[in-house]
Amino acid sequence: MKYSHLFPIICSILLFACKSEKKQEKADLVKELSLVEKVAYKSGFENWKKVNELQFTFNVDRDTSHFERTWIWEVNKNQITSITAEDTITYNRSKMDSVAMKTNGGFINDKYWLMAPFNLIWDEGNYTFSHQEEEIAPLSKKPMHKLTIVYGSEGGYTPGDAYDFYFEEDYLIKEWVFRKGNQPEASLVTTWEDYAEINGLTIAKMHKNDEGFKLYFTNIEVKTN
Repeated sequence: MKYSHLFPIICSILLFACKSEKKQEKADLVKELSLVEKVAYKSGFENWKKVNELQFTFNVDRDTSHFERTWIWEVNKNQITSITAEDTITYNRSKMDSVAMKTNGGFINDKYWLMAPFNLIWDEGNYTFSHQEEEIAPLSKKPMHKLTIVYGSEGGYTPGDAYDFYFEEDYLIKEWVFRKGNQPEASLVTTWEDYAEINGLTIAKMHKNDEGFKLYFTNIEVKTN
């Protein structure tokens, strides 16, 4: 009994040790993330496993013209619904006919604009990448990290294309450059801005440049388990 007063102290020490261990484990996990994983996780990639439906409208304004189409992606079913002013098409990505294949090309494009950070993980093995710690971003003229990915020359809808992602120390994409066929000159340069956190996903709703081009997303819905 004379040692009973030591019991609370011992428990406190053990509890502190357990908490320290858990903190260290979390710290080690962060250290183990690759550069592309850090960019993807900054946009909420770890929460994607909870998503069962994603809906969004893809909009493009150029000069006086406006284009839009809406997508409903039932993730667990791998089913896509495309809604335009002309038609509504529903198909399953596991069994696509020629019409679905053509429609799916639009879905791949629009989804890439919405979720490019996630594709850094989804597409691993299909591209090579390089990283420069300080490059001048093309629009803001600020020094940023530059991550360049170049897709393989075979397969996919746009084989051989390259993307330059510009981001700061927070790993959130601020600008990017698309280079068709990995050509040296830019095919398109835009911002990544107007970020919103929607059910665990961090999404840039606006992409624009100084030439009057605006690509943006509306009616975004993320349904989770």
